Amino acid sequence: MILPADLIAFLERGGPTLWVIAALSVLTLALVMWKLWRLAMMGAWSGAATHAALAAWEAGQAEEAAARVAGRRSLRARLVRVAMAARRDPSLSEPQAREETQRHARADLAEARRGLRALELISTIAPLLGLLGTVLGMIGAFQALQEAGSRADPAALAGGIWEALLTTAAGMAVAIPAGVALAWFESLCDRLQADMEDAATRVFTRGPLQGRRD
Repeated sequence: MILPADLIAFLERGGPTLWVIAALSVLTLALVMWKLWRLAMMGAWSGAATHAALAAWEAGQAEEAAARVAGRRSLRARLVRVAMAARRDPSLSEPQAREETQRHARADLAEARRGLRALELISTIAPLLGLLGTVLGMIGAFQALQEAGSRADPAALAGGIWEALLTTAAGMAVAIPAGVALAWFESLCDRLQADMEDAATRVFTRGPLQGRRD
């Protein structure tokens, strides 16, 4: 178990850059946990009610389809609810109904992708910060070697280089999980987008059509 004093000593070896990378690691963990919670609240992994509603809609049971997604908070259910209402609204033409559905879909997908740019930024700058810390540490180590002259101790130089390389390792240790999390969240959002596009297409090409003005 790493004690707080040991952790502080480890961070001090890497200098200010390592402290920044440590802060990025905490931010990365917080972002990942927040995204998991947020996507769960948005129903990213639930779709049974939406599938049932679409099946009822395609069977011509508009009221039952609307009832199945009424009050649902998942992105898929909300889009289906909006698409059904827009298609059944006699005051909207077909292009207007589709545009209204697309407007809601864009807003929901933008909300689902919130925070991903921050993860992308962390996965990009963390290794660069680590490299910067290593370069600065190497400069300091070689300056100390030059000042020591003939009295230079190779062991001290090796210790300085070892400490300088800590920031590179720390930067990569933060960037790799951030990149993996980013790729997974992006794939999840892409799947959500595909499901929402498919659901909207099914609403507008199948099922009841009431009072539509072309």
